[in-house]
This record gives sequence, C-alpha cells and structure tokens, in this order.
Amino acid sequence: MAKPSPLGVVLAGGRSTRLGGAKATVELAGRPLLAWPLEAMRAALRDVVVVAKASTPLPELDVEVWIEPEEPAHPRAGLVHALERAGGLAILACAGDLPLISPPLVRRLAAEDSGGAPAVAPRAGGRLQPLLARYEPAALDLLRAAPPGEALTATVAAMHPRVLELEDDAPFANVNTPADLEAVAQRIARGS
Repeated sequence: MAKPSPLGVVLAGGRSTRLGGAKATVELAGRPLLAWPLEAMRAALRDVVVVAKASTPLPELDVEVWIEPEEPAHPRAGLVHALERAGGLAILACAGDLPLISPPLVRRLAAEDSGGAPAVAPRAGGRLQPLLARYEPAALDLLRAAPPGEALTATVAAMHPRVLELEDDAPFANVNTPADLEAVAQRIARGS
C-alpha cells in the first residue's frame, strides 16, 4: 500500500527583523513573497496549509492558516505545531521566504522514502536544507526535545535524516534582507 502524500506546510511565523517589514507580505516581482513558495507547494501537493503566529501579517490567502504559539520564535516551533496538527501524516515543510522552489523539487521530496529516518532533508551547496524538508511523525518528539535556541540545521542533523544530495542550491536562496530581495527579484526577471 502506498504511503499517503505528506501535508504541505509553509512556515510563515518569522519575525523578519532584517528585512525591515512583514516578510510574508513584502512584494517580490509584483506578488507577496509568501505567494511564491505557496504556489509551488500547491502545484505539487494536494493539501497545503500555512503555519504562522497570530501576530504575523499575512497577505490574503485561500488556504487554511494554523496559528502556532507566539513563543518560542524559532522555525522548529512551526514544525512541531504542524506535526501535532497533521493527524499522523508526514509533512513537507517549506519556509515562506524560499521563493525559488519549484513544483518538481517539492514533488521529488514528497515522494522520497525516508527509509525509517525521521526526516528527509536535501543537502545543496554543501549545507543541509532543513527549511524545505520532509518530516515524518517520528520527528515530532525529536524536535520537541531539541535544546532551546539550537539552530534548526543542527537539530535536523542530529536526527540522522535521510539526506538527498542536490547539485543546485539556487532553489534554497532565502530572503532575509533587502539585498536578498533584490537579488532574487533580479533572478526572477532573468527567468532563472
């Protein structure tokens, strides 16, 4: 019997202090930043939700929004909240500031067999990429038990995920600063 598809989860609970505005609603090539990864996830997965804090400004959305606790302010909190609410399904999580991900990449991660590992995480550009990764229900307790403040990359590495080696790190360009936003906008304008 085939495993059910993971639930798509777009994490939008970040504070965006370096960007100088509400990250999810900042405009990128005429659309809210959050619309880019959300569109890719929806094109690849049947069910997609957004996880955000109640205080997070969001653009108008036509998907369900799950409200995570205000604290801790850590992407791990969004993952934990999503796994708690996913009803025993795996989740395919994507940060809301990854506008260059593609439906084929999302489909590839969604279809990967974890081989019994609690997560499937890509490695691109020599770095583990935990903010576009598949998390099995078994990841929940490991994420909860991680030391407060530990970087998500370290937490996921300690989980011994199944690592998917990728040549291209371009899809993992995240937008944290105005310079990042400009660089990604230029890439989109060039069609790359």
